[in-house]
Amino acid sequence: MDAFTAGLLHRIRTTQTDLTRARETGDDYLAEVEQAELDDLHRLAAEHGVEVAVPGV
Repeated sequence: MDAFTAGLLHRIRTTQTDLTRARETGDDYLAEVEQAELDDLHRLAAEHGVEVAVPGV
């Protein structure tokens, strides 16, 4: 795995964790920000052929 892929997957995991935390604490604004970031990261992964495992699947 190259550095780009590793970094992207790390950012996705971190953002997912931050999104979950924002939702659990009821911070709707932060949840929206984190969801937008996660959507962008998934788009970037798709554009570069990086497969992102979906938790629980």
